[in-house]
Amino acid sequence: MAWQLHYTSARRGPTGRAGFQFVAETPGLPDGVRAGVTPYLAYRPPPDAPLSPDDRELALFPVSLLYDRVDGRPLLLRCRYLGRDYSGRYGNFFAHAVVAEPEELEGLRPAELWHAAHWTPSPATRSVLDPLDELTPGAALDPEALAAWLAVSGPGDPYALLAQLVDAVAGVLGRGHGRVVLVADDVELIARWIAVVSYSLPVEAAARLSFVTYTADPDGAAQRLVGTTPAIWAAAQHHASHASAFDLHRGPAGGRASRFARTVADCWRAADLGGLDALGELAPPDDPAREGAAALLALCRGDASVTAGEEGAAAALLARRRARIPEWVWRDLVPAVPSMGLDLALAVHAHAPAGLRNAVLDGVIAGPATDPAVLTPANCDLLYAHAERLRAVPAVAVPVLASVGRRHPGRRIAVTGELLRLEGADTASDAAYNTASDIAGALREVWAAPPSAGECADLLDAHGPHPALAELLSRTFTRLAFPGGKDLADTATLRLAERVRAIMPEGRAGRDAALVQAYGKAITGGPARAARALEEIASPGAATRQLADEAFAGAARRLLRRPRRSGRSCSRPCPRPCAPGSASAGPPSCPDAPAPAAPRCAAARSSSATTSSRSSCGCADAASANRPWRRGRGRRPDAGSRPSSSTRTWRAGPS
Repeated sequence: MAWQLHYTSARRGPTGRAGFQFVAETPGLPDGVRAGVTPYLAYRPPPDAPLSPDDRELALFPVSLLYDRVDGRPLLLRCRYLGRDYSGRYGNFFAHAVVAEPEELEGLRPAELWHAAHWTPSPATRSVLDPLDELTPGAALDPEALAAWLAVSGPGDPYALLAQLVDAVAGVLGRGHGRVVLVADDVELIARWIAVVSYSLPVEAAARLSFVTYTADPDGAAQRLVGTTPAIWAAAQHHASHASAFDLHRGPAGGRASRFARTVADCWRAADLGGLDALGELAPPDDPAREGAAALLALCRGDASVTAGEEGAAAALLARRRARIPEWVWRDLVPAVPSMGLDLALAVHAHAPAGLRNAVLDGVIAGPATDPAVLTPANCDLLYAHAERLRAVPAVAVPVLASVGRRHPGRRIAVTGELLRLEGADTASDAAYNTASDIAGALREVWAAPPSAGECADLLDAHGPHPALAELLSRTFTRLAFPGGKDLADTATLRLAERVRAIMPEGRAGRDAALVQAYGKAITGGPARAARALEEIASPGAATRQLADEAFAGAARRLLRRPRRSGRSCSRPCPRPCAPGSASAGPPSCPDAPAPAAPRCAAARSSSATTSSRSSCGCADAASANRPWRRGRGRRPDAGSRPSSSTRTWRAGPS
């Protein structure tokens, strides 16, 4: 319920005295209410008003409707100037106060009661007033009528004025002090603007917006939104510079309003009262996150003009409110994700309901993540957590995977798998994108240091003989060969070579694997087998040249370290004994026969004039003495040069 009080100057009131006093009230008034209302009971006419007005002129005096709170209860106070009092003196006014329980204004803006039916123009003739069971607003200031009025009001752009006014009111509500002054001769105009501002706020925020439609003391008014006349403001503004003032007859001043205020104005321009409710649901105007709320609403409506700073405010709002964000916001934000900046898009993904996150992530990958500038290491790590969603957009997936693999060695095998899955992906959306080329480049970036033999085996386990792995395998074999075939004889390397040759016999990787196997035979086999292996290494064909060079140098170096036999006779019967310096031609017969310092085995064949003489027996001495050496990596222990590739052929004898 609501209680009523009437206050005016009377010859004799309920107390039996004369003068200004409460002359009527509702029985049962709560304790302290009367005392709480008393400070608000004042009315001074404008300084330029007639001193002795007649009835017609009295009707032109501004009516004051005040809204504030008394002991937590809403107070609505309407004051009219009456002119003469009971004694004939001017200065009398009538105040009609309504004090209500908070729930009586539930769903109402106090400004709606400007022309409410319960207001009376003069004091009651009896001292007892009925309680008000319901506060019913007048029809003059309903939101639809105000939207129609705004569209034709002036001067200037009323929506620009509204935006500036909303910013000013939001500021005083947020600070909790200060006031906004509306200046006009027409109190009806002031009341309309107060109503428009009130409807621009959520109901809860409007309940905190105290106002008065007219006061002769704007600098001393305790309300946040204050109406006054130009004559009063002209006298008061010299000591009220801290107040924001708006001359409603002149229109908006210069300056750009905030996103929140512009959104409010746009809703009024479109008579979109639902948009005002939606904006208030996201954040009231005194909430520091109101800019984020306006940005979210703009994005939900497909507005692409949201700035990076406004997106940051929207992301902060999402992080702060999370579960309190209305469901419709998440639903409407999903189509807008591709046009967002990456930070906001990731915030939407982080806080959206679980059922929408995949759709949000697809929008992130299709939109903001396509800008290479936003793919920072941290953002790449976030996107990699959803690697399966990246496959639809290789232009994003490749740089993300390359970044993760480069920085996290433990993830290189998994990253390689994701890169291989991208082959054959649909790139119709980006005709200029070369998937195969970029995947190859990403693999080189991920494996800047070639994989170990064990990692190669793991890659083959996971992905089989994938063509894209061939380059990695060849790089691994080459790295293991340096220096001088150092690690080619390791068990893991030889097993890898055997596996690669079995499953990838064609291509460079298979030929490199065969060369590694030949190296193993060269350093572990007998002389004849070593000779054949060296001949295979010396004729690498399409195998990696660096690998062949290091393998040959390493094998030769190992063979040179083998001990020479001291005897001159063969270890098994020879069909033809070897003779030092012999030039006779015949098939080699004694691979174990020792060679002299200038070896010319009796079983050695004569070579052409352009080819150096080679021992056909294939022993270590033949490898060391009969083969010319060329420049390059590695040196023969007893010579300063290495064999050249043009003459590095080897003729093998029988094993």
